[in-house]
Amino acid sequence: MGGGVFPNTQSLKLMDRVRAEIRMRHDSLRAEQACVRRIGRYIRFHGMRHPETLGEDEIHQFLSRLAVEENVSASTQNQALCALVFLYKQVLRTEPGDFGDLVWAKKAKRIPVVFTREEVRAVLGRMNEPYRMMATLLYGEGLRLMECMRLRVKDVDFNYNQITVRDAKGGKDRIAPLPQRLGEPLKAHLERVRKIHNKDLAEGFGSVFLPDALERKYPKAASERGWQYVFPASRISTDPRTGIRRRHHADGTVLQRAVKSAIRKAEIPKHAGCHTLRHSFATHLLEDGYDIRTVQELFGHNDVKTTMIYTHVLQKGGLAVKSPADAL
Repeated sequence: MGGGVFPNTQSLKLMDRVRAEIRMRHDSLRAEQACVRRIGRYIRFHGMRHPETLGEDEIHQFLSRLAVEENVSASTQNQALCALVFLYKQVLRTEPGDFGDLVWAKKAKRIPVVFTREEVRAVLGRMNEPYRMMATLLYGEGLRLMECMRLRVKDVDFNYNQITVRDAKGGKDRIAPLPQRLGEPLKAHLERVRKIHNKDLAEGFGSVFLPDALERKYPKAASERGWQYVFPASRISTDPRTGIRRRHHADGTVLQRAVKSAIRKAEIPKHAGCHTLRHSFATHLLEDGYDIRTVQELFGHNDVKTTMIYTHVLQKGGLAVKSPADAL
């Protein structure tokens, strides 16, 4: 991939062609790995036959196996179908029948699980740093897990008490409020990050991954302090795409485990995790009287209907109806 020129995808092996097409669209490594994994599972299901020899019937068989025998969620089934549509339309440039006849699984409409304010305090109070700080950002700014992990030093603005979330879901940037209680602790944390970066530079490392070919356009930017991750990984690792050894951001699964552990210690009987903190952010803002459009903008939702789901959480007691049993 050197020199900014992508290879002729027709000359590559199938999975290399899939990866090349995904990278030309600047999708994340996680998205690439997930797509490759789903396509590989489809091929293995059909006895390692090449997808060019398979068609609409074989796609139906695969999706039926997922839905009926493995009982996967509607989201998992649709993600598998998305990967196959991408494979045939974008990689193989073929139409294995009419994709319009393929049935997309209907997602169940579920009200999000949220914490009370007391539960949020209980969870955060049972976490150690830097995980408490990360979890506070999820709750205090409504961040998604990977938005927190990918946060860069340059996007934290202490003067305006805000952060800029770059290239969020849908490829959009948005502004989120920085909790004032995090001001001094976060400054102290970034000073520790600076020392780690200086040590990496002294040892011949110190560069980070830059998006959208910025590393070629600005060769020195990858080693600048502003581009460093707010929450760097604990050790140097090898970039799976480029083979370059450098310090990436912290692994999101570590924070997920820390939050789950804190929920258990707090004895909160809810099926909750990191995303529950984001749901709680929206719900508590609405409880405080902020209008739905403000929450929509803070969340980066395209449609206010997506944000409206949090109004259902506020309807205590089943659509705010008082149970007749209370009058007995």
